[in-house]
Amino acid sequence: MRIFNKKAGFNYEIEAGSRTEAGLSLSGGEAKSIREKHADISDSLIRILSNEAYLINANIPVLGAKLDPTRSRKLLLHKNELISIATKVKQKKLTILPISLYNKGRLIKLELALGKPKKQFEKRETIKKRDIERELKIINYKL
Repeated sequence: MRIFNKKAGFNYEIEAGSRTEAGLSLSGGEAKSIREKHADISDSLIRILSNEAYLINANIPVLGAKLDPTRSRKLLLHKNELISIATKVKQKKLTILPISLYNKGRLIKLELALGKPKKQFEKRETIKKRDIERELKIINYKL
């Protein structure tokens, strides 16, 4: 079971070798909702506030509960991981992005990566490259 952030690859240039796994601090209903794939992390970001990482604006609805579905959730990282991520973000002016949400046994994990925002012309170039590759596959398939 995996929930992917499809907008991350399109809107950001993801740094190679910057992926990290983190745990999430959730309520019981939120964990059940994630296992049933009722979560959306496409508009979410990760911020470091007072030496703690938080997942902000992730939509994890809970049926019948009065919790806010887009509340901030604390990420569970080791101190040395948090410090290394924070220094990379400050030095290179990067953004911390959630890539995917999945379960590992009975635990819910979040894969995060560092990325740099793409400019509009870079997004157009990626769309053009994808279209050209798709056309080449069709031509090769017909031959």
